[in-house]
Amino acid sequence: MESLSDTLWDVVISGTGLQQSLLALALSRSGKKILHIDPNEFYGGAQAAFSIQDAEQWVGRVSAGHGSLFKSASIVRPEGATTLSSSRAYSLALAPTLIHARSALLSQLVSSRAYRQVEFLAVGSFYIFKQSQDPTQQPSLARIPSTREEVFSTTAISTKAKRLLMKFLKFVLDYESSPQLETWEPHADAPLADLLQQEFKMDAELQTYIITLTLSLDGRISTKDGLAAIRRHLSSMSVYGPGFAALYPKWGGLSEIAQVSCRAGAVGGAVYMLGNGIKETKTIGDEVRLELTSGDTVKARMLVRADESPSDQKGISRLVAVIGSPLKTLFEALVEGAPRPAVAVVAFPAGSLSAADGTASKYPVYLSAHSSDTGECPVGQSVLYFTTMATSCAKEVLERALDAFTGVTGDEKRPQVLFQLQYDQHAGSGILEAEGPIFTFPAPSSSLSFDDSTLEPVREAWTKVMGDAAVASEYLTFEDREGAMDDDDVYE
Repeated sequence: MESLSDTLWDVVISGTGLQQSLLALALSRSGKKILHIDPNEFYGGAQAAFSIQDAEQWVGRVSAGHGSLFKSASIVRPEGATTLSSSRAYSLALAPTLIHARSALLSQLVSSRAYRQVEFLAVGSFYIFKQSQDPTQQPSLARIPSTREEVFSTTAISTKAKRLLMKFLKFVLDYESSPQLETWEPHADAPLADLLQQEFKMDAELQTYIITLTLSLDGRISTKDGLAAIRRHLSSMSVYGPGFAALYPKWGGLSEIAQVSCRAGAVGGAVYMLGNGIKETKTIGDEVRLELTSGDTVKARMLVRADESPSDQKGISRLVAVIGSPLKTLFEALVEGAPRPAVAVVAFPAGSLSAADGTASKYPVYLSAHSSDTGECPVGQSVLYFTTMATSCAKEVLERALDAFTGVTGDEKRPQVLFQLQYDQHAGSGILEAEGPIFTFPAPSSSLSFDDSTLEPVREAWTKVMGDAAVASEYLTFEDREGAMDDDDVYE
């Protein structure tokens, strides 16, 4: 076998984040010579999933300034939290992203047959955290109805609001056709809330129900983007089974998809080296010369890497908490024949929480609550992922959200918080950048629902690597390997 230095690699892929890993999957049957490296000792990059011990080590690296996408990482072990299990019993996701059933990512996992290696779980209901107008009453969680049946059966909104909601749901399912088009196009770049108020006469509370379904982090999503997000949610409902519109991969979300994609790359002949980054890069003619941190020098026709420089976009703050409760009422199947959900989403609207000085939260806070069925914690516990836009008081607001939620779980006794991880993350978006034979993926999106635009740079990079062969090749469309399980293709 040729050494690393003697081989002219068709492509060196740096990093095992989702985009790089999907590129490895797409190239896994191309016959190309692929070297896939990562300076980390773990797969997944910004979408990784950690055990408790791994999370502690990661916080140490972030605090020491390694990597630029994350900052202000810290861990809190509350006093008296004695029921935390062994480190490996946890798989805490850095990017707990739900995937709508109509997402192109799922279609690509099906056509590439990679879906066989991933276990998907149902994302259940969406809830709104509601403060009571009566100071003697406790806050509560109100479920957001997103089907005709749910609208008629809910007692959380008035009869008038139900009529308005039904009118809007009917509208959004066909919003790109006339006469609906003429209704919303004048508001296309304005906040969706303006359309809801002016054209549908919705009050602030009903607007919150609608906007929550978009999972907009700043709450000011445009009408054009908001309508697309809501239709995706509605059209995804019951695609893979009754009662749910989105899926979540077991064992750590997008991290699991990244690892499955890398395994496909390895089966296809790619060479993998974790804990090995790039120390120096030189372009000589049509080749890239790389000096690795291991001391090896390699040459390649192409280098594909990820952008890890902070962007000008506003970042996000996250709080991950493990609590000692299974949250049974949150993970109940509410539709006959539906699978038991493993994930539930709770929105704390802007202004519903406040800092110690009384300053109301400027942005909504989203909670993605995960049961032990996700494989991210032991039975009898749950993992809570809180996310909001980064501000000077975001950390305090997230802690207030955690305290508020543990007071409305329906448990007889407030659940104990066993572990907390907090961090800030720079947001990313953009296109594949090219400089000669070097291609750079944009920094990962901070969207709470998988953004299909993430897939476009991957296909573009695949086209660059494949060259003329891309014309005769079908992108991410593979037959089963010999000896693969002949399962029913339930996702087709």
